Amino acid sequence: MGNPKKSLNLFDTTLIVAGSMIGSGIFIVSSDIARSVGSAGWLLVVWIISGIITLFAALSYGELAGMMPKAGGQFVYIKESFGKLTAFVYGWTVFLVIQTGVIAAVAVAFAKFTGVFIPFFEEGSVVFQIVDFKITSAQLLAITSIALLTFINARGIENGKVIQRFFTSAKLLALFALIIVGIYYGFHNEVFSQNMSNAWDAKQVVIENKLFVGFSSLSGMTLASAIGVAMIGSLFSSDAWNNVTFIAGEVENPKRNIPLGLFFGVSIVTIIYILANVAYLCLLPIQGTQTGTVLEQGIMFADKDRVGTAALFVVFGDIAKYLMAALIMVSTFGCNNGLILSGSRLYQSMAKEGLFFKSSTKNNKYNVPQNALILQAIWSSVLCISGSYGDLLDYATFSSLLFYIITIIGLFVLRKKLPNADRPYKAFGYPVIPISYIVLTSLICIDLLVYKTFNTGMGLVIIALGIPVYFLFNRNNNATEN
Repeated sequence: MGNPKKSLNLFDTTLIVAGSMIGSGIFIVSSDIARSVGSAGWLLVVWIISGIITLFAALSYGELAGMMPKAGGQFVYIKESFGKLTAFVYGWTVFLVIQTGVIAAVAVAFAKFTGVFIPFFEEGSVVFQIVDFKITSAQLLAITSIALLTFINARGIENGKVIQRFFTSAKLLALFALIIVGIYYGFHNEVFSQNMSNAWDAKQVVIENKLFVGFSSLSGMTLASAIGVAMIGSLFSSDAWNNVTFIAGEVENPKRNIPLGLFFGVSIVTIIYILANVAYLCLLPIQGTQTGTVLEQGIMFADKDRVGTAALFVVFGDIAKYLMAALIMVSTFGCNNGLILSGSRLYQSMAKEGLFFKSSTKNNKYNVPQNALILQAIWSSVLCISGSYGDLLDYATFSSLLFYIITIIGLFVLRKKLPNADRPYKAFGYPVIPISYIVLTSLICIDLLVYKTFNTGMGLVIIALGIPVYFLFNRNNNATEN
């Protein structure tokens, strides 16, 4: 079929960046961060640092996107900087765990919160079981949502664009409403001032046999390490901003709109995330206990870590769980639309280089890579059923950070390798901002290697497995050519 239609403008690219970033994390992970750092000030610092790091990366990617406005985005940048092997290992990791694992996790989150309205889909409702293997109704709904979004996106980029515009706009408005309500109520009670009275008293929750037994004070290196580990949640919640680079082939004036879309999208989400946490601190005490009322549990021990629901409960009472469930359903559905839409373009770009299944090179009559969409949906659905996506996400977060570092190192490589290339946008703050990103993110990765050794080790294993698979693809390509 012909070349894909360039129908995504700056507004669309900004919404794809923002929509892909905002899933369910912002409504949940602050609880775990609070248990790791123990105070309001450090909770906000974790989110602020995560936002700054993400913005540094987006500013650096802008130059690469302007130089190489091609479908495949980050895969193309890595290939031009370091060659096909490194690019394939990146694409392999994206397909195996990063993109599909996130799609599976977001789809299951959508299904679980649907269970608030339809009890049949509540977590743990088993519909099929053989020995220890079981399939729940939530998993089936998750797979159905993936299939539906895949079908819609297979029928043209316009469909995906409409869904992204509607659902991302809706969740941004809802988040702003949550922030305004939270901060308004904060001015009429003393919760925020109480939280800020010990804003820098860093402490970590000590759990023994799943029971809270006290706090461990943090300072110096122990505090720095705790912040690094805590940032896994906030960085994961801020991830997927790079997905817009995958669909450069369908963006109007990509040399301009992708760098600007990255900047605007990441900036909007960073501000929203920080303000959302301010709203939580206006409504809930940061410290709490494992039992008791919503206020007694606080942010640290919000039921099932659903701090967003707990915050709304303070304002709206029992209806809060329905309001938050509806917001998360809108948020996760829109998030997965962006992930599904963009991921398939990366696999198509790989296939054109002979590094993915050949069938993925083709566009259907709607000029979209239908086969790549289907393969992505199948593997995401397998991860839904396996229930392994949670572990995979832990492994994938570390892998994502490594590839972001590699890509931004590529910025320096290409300045040397292609000094005369057209650069309609040059990385803001070069070389200070890109170097700052590399240093900060490398320190976080080292921190994770020390304190999350198994998860980071598994991430490295998944990356390493891509090397023999690369040579397998290459051998098959050589055999076909001969």
